[in-house]
Amino acid sequence: MFMKEIHSEQVEKALSVLKENKDSKLITHLNACVHCGLCGTSCMYYLATDDPKMMPAYKVDIVASIYRRYCTVFGKVLPSWVHAREINEHTVGEMVDALFGSCTMCGRCVKHCSIGVDIPYVVRVGRMMLAALDCVPESLQATVSAAIETGNNMAISTPEFVDTIQWMEEELQDELNDLEAKIPLDAPDKKLLYTLNPREPKFFPLSISAVAKIFYAAKESWTISTAMYDITNYAFFSGDTEKARTIAQRLIDEMQKMGCETLVLGECGHGARAVRWEAPNWLGITFDFKTLNLVELLGIYLREGRIKVDKSLNSKIFTIHDPCNISRNGGLVNELRFVVNQCVENIVEMNPHGEDSFCCGGGGGQLAMSEYNERRLKTGKIKADQIKATGAQVVITPCHNCVDQLMQLNSTYKLGVQIKTVAEVVADAIVI
Repeated sequence: MFMKEIHSEQVEKALSVLKENKDSKLITHLNACVHCGLCGTSCMYYLATDDPKMMPAYKVDIVASIYRRYCTVFGKVLPSWVHAREINEHTVGEMVDALFGSCTMCGRCVKHCSIGVDIPYVVRVGRMMLAALDCVPESLQATVSAAIETGNNMAISTPEFVDTIQWMEEELQDELNDLEAKIPLDAPDKKLLYTLNPREPKFFPLSISAVAKIFYAAKESWTISTAMYDITNYAFFSGDTEKARTIAQRLIDEMQKMGCETLVLGECGHGARAVRWEAPNWLGITFDFKTLNLVELLGIYLREGRIKVDKSLNSKIFTIHDPCNISRNGGLVNELRFVVNQCVENIVEMNPHGEDSFCCGGGGGQLAMSEYNERRLKTGKIKADQIKATGAQVVITPCHNCVDQLMQLNSTYKLGVQIKTVAEVVADAIVI
């Protein structure tokens, strides 16, 4: 268990997260849970372990118990009567394991909660408290620090990034037999500014050339910024709102500097959510530009006939994995399926899928937390079994964190499938 000496000044910082809450949302959700246990059947961690401490209700209760201890009369006078807990080394150790190590913040539990408690919201508040206590798991904190210090979460240098893009541009030109096929870098006043998950230039560069092929076919005006292309924001998961705000502001500043009309949110579920839904609240602004998820943009191209596709070029058996922050929490369940159905002949859905889909197990910062690798892969067996049951040969998902987790599940559970992004599947179906 995570153990660290807790000092009184850190406790005060953590309590300020609770005490400075300016509306009733947190208090409502902390007091609403009736401990019915329905959330347990929705949670991959509880289903995989049968451990009551993995239940979403337990995660709510550990935050609520601290609230009761420091913010209610009975908690201050008779803490044992209301099961109130002190912030100490033991409590913090349990919080780290429950809120960081046993939750992807996927939101599936909310769909099954009889009261509608926003459990991921409470988990994030708990993570904010742990961030104030300087108790974020080391590997996740390193990812956030890399983004702050270098501009991307994988600390890719600008020359390395440019070399990768130029390499992909050459591959694109060879494929299309056209030296005018470009991946434009730092080109101002284009219509679209496209963002990436840094896993793409580091590990999956063909995803970049796939998007470039689509933009070429659509005759799109677009560019990528070498200074700020990273759509991810792991500070959203670490609970450090100040760093989350800094990362978001950098992308907004770059968008305005480049003079583009639309910010295209690349294939990263939490990144798209952090930019589109969370950043305006963190920054207290309304964007003066449009934002589009890549899935939405592909839907526009297909409806308007800007790209021509032949689904017979994707003739294998496909299934779709729904990223939690794109489908359940992002509202793109149907749009994702529209795009895929235009480009694929044979789709077999997982059961369940769509808004009720199970998380792959890589979200919530889990992929960045090596401390919990064994648990992450164990809980991911639920998704692996779903994939196996479809008989699919290819799994499609519009999120590179999901891609990485699914590839590890593919190896661990010997699924024998290919994992592809939506852009790669659309690019494979394009007829130039």
